[in-house]
Amino acid sequence: MAGIGQDRLARLANISITTLRRMESSEGPAGGLPNNVRAVKAALEQLGIRFIPENGGGAGVRLKFSASEVRRIATLEGEGGIVADDDF
Repeated sequence: MAGIGQDRLARLANISITTLRRMESSEGPAGGLPNNVRAVKAALEQLGIRFIPENGGGAGVRLKFSASEVRRIATLEGEGGIVADDDF
């Protein structure tokens, strides 16, 4: 979703790539030690990923848009052209 590889995410989270791979392949809700999970989550949030809690419409993730991006999207959607459903 963020468009980066494991090596860059591991560097941003300040964990080893081996640790990240182990976290991604493990089963269970946390997938790793709490401090490593927090570090990866923080790194992803810096990249624009937003974590949605269970009570926020269902657990999940999405890309976060800045205010200027939201204005630009609204402008693009208001320009006419082919009408279709989208994710915006």
